Amino acid sequence: MDTPGERPGVDARAALEQLLLDGPRRYTRLQVAALAGMAPERTQRLWRALGFPDAADDDPAFTDADVAVLGVLSTLIDSGFVGPETEASIARAMGQSLSRLADWQTDMLADALFRAGAHGDRPDATAAEAVEAARTLLPRLREVQDYVWRRHLAANADRLLTVTAPGDRRQLAVGFADLVGYTSRTRGMGGRELGVMVEDFESIAAEVIARHHGRVVKTVGDGVLFTAGSALDAVEIGLQLPVAWAADDRPPLRVGAAYGAVLTRLGDVYSPVVNLASRLTSLARPGTMLVDRDLADHVRQHPAYRVRPLRRVSVRGYDHLQPWLVRRRPAGDAAATPDGGDEHTHDEHGYDEEAFAEDDGRDDGETV
Repeated sequence: MDTPGERPGVDARAALEQLLLDGPRRYTRLQVAALAGMAPERTQRLWRALGFPDAADDDPAFTDADVAVLGVLSTLIDSGFVGPETEASIARAMGQSLSRLADWQTDMLADALFRAGAHGDRPDATAAEAVEAARTLLPRLREVQDYVWRRHLAANADRLLTVTAPGDRRQLAVGFADLVGYTSRTRGMGGRELGVMVEDFESIAAEVIARHHGRVVKTVGDGVLFTAGSALDAVEIGLQLPVAWAADDRPPLRVGAAYGAVLTRLGDVYSPVVNLASRLTSLARPGTMLVDRDLADHVRQHPAYRVRPLRRVSVRGYDHLQPWLVRRRPAGDAAATPDGGDEHTHDEHGYDEEAFAEDDGRDDGETV
């Protein structure tokens, strides 16, 4: 029987953990709490908030780095920068964001090792090569992550001196972009094919949203939630996304957006405006954008767009909801009604005065 020293995989795993965790696992959760000067219940609450499973009381699952970061957290609380009542929420937000980043980076490393093995002298890459690759890449990834983080802080610099309370209530446009028929279209796809489509969708959405000064709040397999500081930016995002995404082998895209007071907190957004945007998205036909009255009021006098009201409809949470259809105005077309809405009884997407899309039961945004 092999001893641990004769098993390369075990040694490589230990080396990789020591590289990533700045040392071997040597402390139980109770020992970590004692060394950090914190109550065990508090350290366990933070550990769960970061997204990690519980460790048994006698499991030496923690390292010196875990003790050190708890000390840093105590310093932040003592300074007043982080309040004791918000530490778990901050840990949760960081854990969710960085967990996804770690998943992507692990896949990237695995793909690189697979390609190296597939084109090398041996059919597979060894565990030792994984450790060496991580040792080479980790400092570079840290540098890039630090830069991107500081760049995003700089992009929000105009808010630093205006925030007077936890969270930040602002007037924003909130939009959903949703892939129509995603479940049926992807049911027969293999994992790699589905992964390519999801990556294409997220990259195209991120590019269009960033181009018009918007922000991606979150993505799921079949949609993206975004915000924009101005109604015009939101409309440009909503009109360009379906066009940029359109292809014969992709499900079509629809967009809904609303404008109003939004609370931004820990990277997420909270407001009835979010639910309203979700409902409008569920009503939109493929390739089109629907908006609420407030957003329509901001753009319907703009010469670049056609904006017209559609028949009122009742959906979950909203009786007699008034959607507005926004389209780009063709060159030379300046016709508009006195109240700023265009008079059309039918268009190429199937909207008319007697028919309207039914609520399809989407629940996106209900708990955002």
